[in-house]
Amino acid sequence: MALSEIDRNLLERCLHRNPRAWEDFVDRFMGLVVHVVNHTARARSIRLSAADREDLCAEVFLATLKDDFAVLRNFRGKSSLATYLTVVARRVVVRELLSRMSAARLGESAPPHAGGEIPDSHPSVEQRLEDQEEVQRLLRRLQGTEALVVRMYHLEGKSYRQIGEAVGMPENSIGPILSRARNRMRRAGIDSAAN
Repeated sequence: MALSEIDRNLLERCLHRNPRAWEDFVDRFMGLVVHVVNHTARARSIRLSAADREDLCAEVFLATLKDDFAVLRNFRGKSSLATYLTVVARRVVVRELLSRMSAARLGESAPPHAGGEIPDSHPSVEQRLEDQEEVQRLLRRLQGTEALVVRMYHLEGKSYRQIGEAVGMPENSIGPILSRARNRMRRAGIDSAAN
C-alpha cells in the first residue's frame, strides 16, 4: 500500500516542525504503537503492566524523535507510513524487552518475570557488557540447533517463521525448542549462582 495523502501531509508537517504536528502524529499512531507493544510482548509470553506498556510506547516515540526525526527522514514512501512505523516500533520494543529481560535474568537467580511484569531496569554500560558476557556463557552450554534458535529469537529478534526457515524446521517446532533451551539456561544460571 502506498503512502496516503493524509500521511504524506502529516509527515511533512512533522519534518517542518509545524505547530501541533507532533501531537497529531502521536494521536494518529498511538493505537498502532500500543498494538505493536502488546503483540510483541504476547509473542514472547511477557505480561506487561500499564506502566511497562506506557514506557515501551514512549521509547518508540522517543526513537522516532531522535536525531531530528531521523526515523521519519529515512522513510522512503515505498509502503504506507503505518507499515513502516510498525517495523520501527517492533524493533524498538524487541530491543527494549530483550534489554530488560537480560537485566532481570542476570541480576537475580529467580526465574524471570516471577511477578509477571518486567522490572524497570536501565543497566550501566559496564553492567550491559557483563550481562552480554553472561548471556554468551549461558549460550555456550547449549549446542547446535538449540543455541542457534535461542540466539536468533532472543538476540536477533527473529520470528518463529524466520527461524524455522533459517534452520529448516517447521515453525511449530521452534516454541518447544526455545522452552527446553530456556529451562536448560535457567538451570545453568541458577547452578552457577549457587557456586
